[in-house]
Amino acid sequence: MNRLSKITSRSDTPSLKISHTDPDIHSAIIHRLLFHLSDVRVQQRPLVIVCIGTDRSTGDCLGPLVGTSLARYNSPLFHLYGTLDEPVHAMNLKETLTAIYEKFDNPFVIGIDACLGQSSSVGSIQVSDGPLKPGAGVHKELPPVGDIHVTGIVNVGGFMEYFVLQNTRLSLVMRLSDIIATCLFAGIKEWHRSTLLAAQE
Repeated sequence: MNRLSKITSRSDTPSLKISHTDPDIHSAIIHRLLFHLSDVRVQQRPLVIVCIGTDRSTGDCLGPLVGTSLARYNSPLFHLYGTLDEPVHAMNLKETLTAIYEKFDNPFVIGIDACLGQSSSVGSIQVSDGPLKPGAGVHKELPPVGDIHVTGIVNVGGFMEYFVLQNTRLSLVMRLSDIIATCLFAGIKEWHRSTLLAAQE
C-alpha cells in the first residue's frame, strides 16, 4: 500500500481499519482509542494531538480539518497542533515536534493524517499503535509522529500521488474528518472520566 503516511507499528497490536459507512464505526473507533489510552503507561502524561496536512491540497487537508473541529471544543483535556489556520505540514513538522517535546514532559502523542491506499480501502479510517511516517507515500523524509495514530484513506495510491491528492473528493475528506474528530473527543472524554473515577476508588 502506497500511503501519504506509512505506518510503523511498535507492537503486534492489530490495527483497526473500518469503512466510514459502517454503522458501528463510532463505537469501534472510540473503543480502540480507549484500549490505547487505558495503558498504564499513558496515565499522568500530557495528551497531545498533532494533525498533519495542508489546506492547499484537498486530499491532504484531512488533518487540519480534524484539528479545526477539535479546536471548537476548546477542551482542557488535550493540547492541539494543526488546524486550517495554523497547519502542521512538511515545512514545519520537525520544529513543531521539537517544540512539543520541549514544552511537555513525556507527552502521549496522537498523530492524525491522510493516507493513500488500495481502491477497496478508500473511505476507511485506521487506528494503529506506534508512529506514522508522514510524507512516505509522496517520497518525503519526515520525522515519525505519535505514540498511536489515526489515518483516513482518502484516495488510491501507487501512481501520480500529488495529482491524486489534488483531485480527491472534498466530501469524502470532510466525512472522514468529522468522524475522526467526533470519536477522538468522545474517547478522550470517556478516558478522562474513567481515570477520575478510578482515582476516587
